[in-house]
This record gives sequence, C-alpha cells and structure tokens, in this order.
Amino acid sequence: MESGVVKIGVVGVGGMGSAHCKMVKDIKETELVFVCDIEKEVAKARGEEFGVPYFTDYREAVKSGLADALIIATPHWVHPEIAIYAFKNGLHVISEKPIAVTVSDADRMIKAAKKSKKVFAVMYQRRTEPWVRKLKELVRDGVIGEITRTLCIDPWYRSQAYYDSGTWRATWKGEGGGVLINQAPHTIDLFMAVGGLPVKVEAKTRTKLHKIEVEDEVCAFLEYKNGAWGYYYTTTCESGGTFHMELAGEKGKIIVNGTDITLYRYDMPVSEFTYKAENMWASLGVKEEKIELDTNVPVGHGEIIRNFAGAILKNEELISPGEEGLKSVEFINACILSSKTNKPVKIPVNRKDYDTLMKKLIAKSKVKKAVKVQRMTDPKFAK
Repeated sequence: MESGVVKIGVVGVGGMGSAHCKMVKDIKETELVFVCDIEKEVAKARGEEFGVPYFTDYREAVKSGLADALIIATPHWVHPEIAIYAFKNGLHVISEKPIAVTVSDADRMIKAAKKSKKVFAVMYQRRTEPWVRKLKELVRDGVIGEITRTLCIDPWYRSQAYYDSGTWRATWKGEGGGVLINQAPHTIDLFMAVGGLPVKVEAKTRTKLHKIEVEDEVCAFLEYKNGAWGYYYTTTCESGGTFHMELAGEKGKIIVNGTDITLYRYDMPVSEFTYKAENMWASLGVKEEKIELDTNVPVGHGEIIRNFAGAILKNEELISPGEEGLKSVEFINACILSSKTNKPVKIPVNRKDYDTLMKKLIAKSKVKKAVKVQRMTDPKFAK
C-alpha cells in the first residue's frame, strides 16, 4: 500500500456485491483487484465487466496475494468462515450486515480480527446519514439526559416474489432467520447505538403473511440496565407508513419520524418536577424544536468503503467498526431465542443455548424451489 491505495477484492458479486465493485472502482483510495462468486458464470461475467481476475473459491482469491482487503457480500451464514480465513491470511475485512447469524460466530470473527490486528468493519452504511449523525450527537451530548424509555417501529414490505427469488431466502438453513436477520439489522444497529443494548428481551415472532418458514413479524419488550423499558416492532407485511423511533429521557424527548427529528426540551428534569409541583394539574414546561440537519456530508456504502480505506492507510476512526456488529446480533438472537422458548432472554445471550436452538431449526429447514431466481440489490440501497 505504498501507493496510498487499498487493493480490494469482493467476495459474493450478486446484486449488492456488484454494486460494491462499482463503488470500489470509483473511490480514489481503493482499487478493485478481483471478484469471487461460487457461481462461475456470475464470477466470470463480473470479472469481464470490471476488467479484473475472477475466482470461484474465496480461499484461492485470498491466497492469490492480489488484495490487501476483502468486502464480503455473501449470504449471512458464510460471513464468519470467509472473514476468519481472510484475517488469518493478513487481509483487512468489511463484512456485509449482519456480521454473523449467531453470537458465537460473531465472537469468533471479532477474536480473529483482534488477533490479526487488521481493520474490521461492518457495512452499516445508514450510520453515515445526516439524521443518524445528529441523533447520535444529541444522545451523546446528554441533551435529553438519562434515557428512561425507548420505542422503535420499523415496518418493511416484501412480496412473495422477493422470498421466491432464491432457494436460500427466508430459510433457517439459508439465512438463519427472516425479517430480523435480513431487513431489520440496519435499524437495530441504530436503535442499539442510541438507545443502548438491553439486558433482557421478551419477544414474540410469527409468520403472519408469507409462505416462508421464518418470521415476517416481530414484537419485543425490552429492559435496560438502568431500569428503563422499551418496545421494538418490525415486519415485512406492511406497506406505507414510516420508520418511527422515540427516546424519552429525564430532561427531554426525541422523536424520529422517517428522517425528521423533533426534540422536546423540559424546563427541569421530570423526576424533579414531579415532586416540586404543588398544583395537582401542573404540567411540565416543554419546548419543541425541529432539528436541522447538515446534509453536506458523504453518505452511503461508498463512504463506509472510503472510511475503511482511510482506517487502513492513515488510522482514520471507523464509522462502523466490526466489533459493534455484535450488538445487533445479540439483539436478534435474543428475540428469536425468547420467542422459540416462550421465555425472557438475558443479554449477553447464552451462546450454547442459541447454537442448540439453531441446530434444531436448521435440521427442520426445508430446501425450497425458487419460482424465479433473481440476484439484484434493492434499488433504494444501490448507492
């Protein structure tokens, strides 16, 4: 890397991986040096498209010596296997979300990254968005004080054709879950980043609408270390509406609708006012403020890749460190384990219990026939 450019190979070049290839070629700090996919026709086509060598075995790609770093854009289950191999062979890694299906696999990835002393990042590109940067700043600066309640409503929609687009989709064996492991990780990452990781989760999951074996609807009650409560909901059964998050604190409240942030500042901490007020109908003074966002900031997958290269070349602070990817996996595993056992689950999740559950679910998992195989990324996240 004497030239000041990080040489990157992309493993898994379907829809999302192909988009990553384009971004790597466009970023001045990075150079695309190979593509890799288990489907030879796909690998060959992408290699020809981008003018780079292609591989069908990630081990051969890693051992080729062409790359300084990997972007892993394969199905979830193989993220750990590929990342650990890359770390052992001296490569830096960006993993697509989630970093792993299980907390035990996430632990192994993080351990391998630390041992190798290589840069490890996760593709949580929504962290770059202006509203997310501002929300984290407000919480970090203590504007609403200690958080006393959280809420996150994250509706998605997916057609049956989406689930029928690949034999691995929406199966325990192929994905390790449904909406929680596929659509929701980005929002879960943000929710955990600002609201904190709960210490206990009691969740219900079900297959409400689609002909799939995994969950398409989830609701969860959360308990935090400081005694605060929270609620989380996600689904792929709703169209219309928008993402909604609330953070209530001692000194105020933040409400997010879509990407709009409204701050409510209290005249004094709510616990203090509660006992100082003498009038039985006294109301806490509240000042409403629409938060302005700095939209003149780089966003998206490309910024995560550029930042990753910056961390390698000049020790730039990572926007989305790989080890922080563990938080969303902890939460996802806790929700699934709670639902399947019909019991509250403490966090950190018991690794042995979750691995045992997943083995049982995989054993019952059925290979499905794809109605129409499609390998393309969601156009909303192509940037």
